[in-house]
Amino acid sequence: MSVTLSEAAARHVTRYISKRGKGVGVRLGVKTTGCSGLAYKLEYADDIAPEDHVFELHGVKVLIDPKSLPYLDGTELDFVREGLNEGFKFHNPREKDRCGCGESFRV
Repeated sequence: MSVTLSEAAARHVTRYISKRGKGVGVRLGVKTTGCSGLAYKLEYADDIAPEDHVFELHGVKVLIDPKSLPYLDGTELDFVREGLNEGFKFHNPREKDRCGCGESFRV
């Protein structure tokens, strides 16, 4: 099982952690919500839990809890700019469907 991080996402995470002055990486997960069932979670992590799966890409640690890993297996986290908007984007090959508003997905 694996999760990857694009170079653009790694640069953004590295810059943010540097500005923040602390942090070990980024934590990805899923939560139950929305009309399709699951939504992505992303937060900056200050520590690594013993149960976390840790992937290191482009010098950035990506932490994933064991319950979320089956839903995120094969996912690439990217950071994109589209016009005036910018943000993280999940490219998940396991995603079967998304709700109309784009808030949640199902596998």
